[in-house]
Amino acid sequence: MIVTKSLAIFAADERGAVLPFWGVSLTMLLGLVAMSFDLGRIAVTQTDLQSFADNVALAAAGELDGQPDAITRATSAAAAMIADSQTYGDGGTALAGAQDYALLFLSDLPAEDVDPVTAVTTDPAEALFAHVDVTQKTVPLTFGAAFAALSGNDPIDSTVGATAIAGFTAYACDITPLMMCLPSGWSADANVGQMIELRSGGSGSGTWLPGAFGFLDPSKFLIDEEGPCEGETGGNLDRCLLGAAGPITQCFSQRGVDIEPGQKTGNYEAALNTRFDIYNSSMNGKKNDPRFAPAPNVIKGIVPNGGGQCIGNNEALSPNTIGLPRDTCFGDGAGVPNTCNALNGGAGLRFGTGDWDRHAYFSTNHAPFDGTVPAPIQTWLSANAANPATPTRFEIYRAEIAVTGDILTGDTSGNGSDGSPIAESGRPICNVQTNPEVDYKRRVVSVAAIDCTAEGVSGAKTGVPYKEIVSMFLTEPASNDGSGNSFTIWAEVIGSASGPGAGGSDAAGIFRDGVQLYR
Repeated sequence: MIVTKSLAIFAADERGAVLPFWGVSLTMLLGLVAMSFDLGRIAVTQTDLQSFADNVALAAAGELDGQPDAITRATSAAAAMIADSQTYGDGGTALAGAQDYALLFLSDLPAEDVDPVTAVTTDPAEALFAHVDVTQKTVPLTFGAAFAALSGNDPIDSTVGATAIAGFTAYACDITPLMMCLPSGWSADANVGQMIELRSGGSGSGTWLPGAFGFLDPSKFLIDEEGPCEGETGGNLDRCLLGAAGPITQCFSQRGVDIEPGQKTGNYEAALNTRFDIYNSSMNGKKNDPRFAPAPNVIKGIVPNGGGQCIGNNEALSPNTIGLPRDTCFGDGAGVPNTCNALNGGAGLRFGTGDWDRHAYFSTNHAPFDGTVPAPIQTWLSANAANPATPTRFEIYRAEIAVTGDILTGDTSGNGSDGSPIAESGRPICNVQTNPEVDYKRRVVSVAAIDCTAEGVSGAKTGVPYKEIVSMFLTEPASNDGSGNSFTIWAEVIGSASGPGAGGSDAAGIFRDGVQLYR
């Protein structure tokens, strides 16, 4: 009876009834914790691999500039520049080198992210995108393995991978339609201050040698709708793009340039010369047009023949001023031969050495006419020139702009070095219209530099990759220099305008190379 009563009391006692539920819940909670631990390992590994894939793709894409060695450079950059690590996947923790990914180059992207990649190319001119597929890693599931063992199943592992696609785009804004051929291995930043004799190339393949000059096809440009060339077509558009001040083209992506053939002379020469306060030929009616306002410094050693303010078709050499001298190795065209080729490593007779007669310039143009640099100009050069003792022509031009009043006023009597009244002040006197877009860069042009030999340029050609965009300072008006080559242009190298951070504030136009992830 006592036993029966005790059993009845025990059966009716509810204390501890929650323990079974607590045990089941604890088991489930521990399972969720274990699962989250394994999922976290997978997520971390996925993040590691995706970061590696993104960086490899960006490094490779940054070299896809369309040059013949673009894929070679892209492959090397991907292998050599990027190192990363992964924590939980199988194998070593280091991620570096081509053994950890597969790299392909694409000429186009699939229409949808889920579509397979098909536009694979090995042509560096067509390679627009770098596709990276990282070698998959197996992440062991620690608690998953324990559960599998308890349940009698095979161990469970998770395989993790990553892919990325990056592309390269070159952007150009507000550019002039000019190109030139380069010697192999030449670069603008290594030749700052060098003078180059540019001239039109023509249609024969023999003329497209280092230094040969030509035009880009302006019909391919997006004209700035609010700029001075909006609405112009044909020859008027060509002349506007060459001579107008202000934002002439919109920004557009461009991997290569389209070249126009033929000798562009006459009207095109006149368009460039508006920058020097010269208005002749088709540009005669632009002398009061602010769109074609000249540079603030137009010293050129040329004056109107017979007096007057404007040089039309009546130019004459100044009696007591000179323009910025050419590199000495070019000779004088009248008995002293061109020796530039022998002095600059065989780059070509059109490429100077950067050595020129500064003494002659100052002794002719600036009082006291003894070749010393005037104090205001020397002060500017000391603060701004890379080498104040041997400034470039562009630096002297800028220093002269900083001088208050007339640039060339002679001595205190207003006379030049020959004692007669100075023939040119240095400031524009023909077109004095103001234009907020005009500053010292009015005599700076952007030129697409092309390896014409490697690219097979012999006339008109589309999509030609350029090595770089070069900022060049026009040292004197374009003209027929008597050599039989009409429309000769003399310019001094300022530096590279293309590439990340290049060009600085002196670049004519805006050029940016950019890479971005697409997937």
